[in-house]
Amino acid sequence: MTVMIDRTQAELAPMFARMESEGIFMFEIPTPFAVGPVNCYLIEDDPLTLIDVGTNSGDALEALENALASRGHKLADLDQIIITHQHIDHGGLIEVVKQRSGAQVACLDRCVPWIEDFQSEASATDRWASKTMQQNGVPEEVAVALRAVAKAFRGWGSSAKVDRVLQEGDVMKFRDRELEIFYRPGHSISDTVFWNADTQTLIAADHLIKHISSNPLLERPPAPDQPRPQELVVYVESLRKTREMSATLTLSGHGEPIADHVSLIDERFALTEKRVEKLYSMLADGGPQSAHELARGTWGNIAVTQAFLTLSEVLGNLDILENAGRVSRSESDDVVKYEVAA
Repeated sequence: MTVMIDRTQAELAPMFARMESEGIFMFEIPTPFAVGPVNCYLIEDDPLTLIDVGTNSGDALEALENALASRGHKLADLDQIIITHQHIDHGGLIEVVKQRSGAQVACLDRCVPWIEDFQSEASATDRWASKTMQQNGVPEEVAVALRAVAKAFRGWGSSAKVDRVLQEGDVMKFRDRELEIFYRPGHSISDTVFWNADTQTLIAADHLIKHISSNPLLERPPAPDQPRPQELVVYVESLRKTREMSATLTLSGHGEPIADHVSLIDERFALTEKRVEKLYSMLADGGPQSAHELARGTWGNIAVTQAFLTLSEVLGNLDILENAGRVSRSESDDVVKYEVAA
């Protein structure tokens, strides 16, 4: 009798077995977002540590408590909580988890303002995003509507005091391991990865995801008089650094573990190059266009309902083209337009 084994499960089983041998357990916590569940990681070590917590919702809290119980723990057992980056699907439940556990909260220095004062940071970003969308051709009524949606989403976030501020190059010491801190911005301004050199295991959160590309979202500049950060350019450089690491197991913020991060990063580079060339062709064929017009030409009405997301994608590719001197931009009627450089 021949037993058919699902190839995907056969590939995943050794990775999960390795994680268990290292005392790392992945919890899939539901989110209300299209990306689906978020992966939180329990490190059974001293201190007992949870990496990321999920969104601020009853469903997420219940799932987290049940997941901990499956390992014989409860929230009160946690000693330490690490937040990988500022997005609410990873840190939104922090207030409740810290209150119920009494655990110490750690995150990168650039993430601290978001964890300690989420509402203020989110509000400032929403105002900047609305202005940026309109500057790049998104109709005012669409920008206003999306700002209202973003405001409603703030309920999925919360705040808590940060007890340990992490820096690039820091080493977090446990009884049975050390995790080195690396700053890998691009998907967000606070993306942090955690490296165990002894086991060659990388906890990468949303820096690298197997089944979807980590969209480098637009970020407001550190100060009003500074230019917009070029998030895709920054992200590509971060991926180059990660590509050089000798990881044999990479744990993501969503989806499956990754066995071969180098091949996946090379796929991401190829995809970015393809998208850049497509936008260049659209400008060469269609003449000067705003980023929103280019997004509409690429995704149709999705560029309206998800204007900020698609604008992030287009502007990231335009940054690459502009840095290479292949396109130029000008402003007309308060809207920035791009064209093929002379």
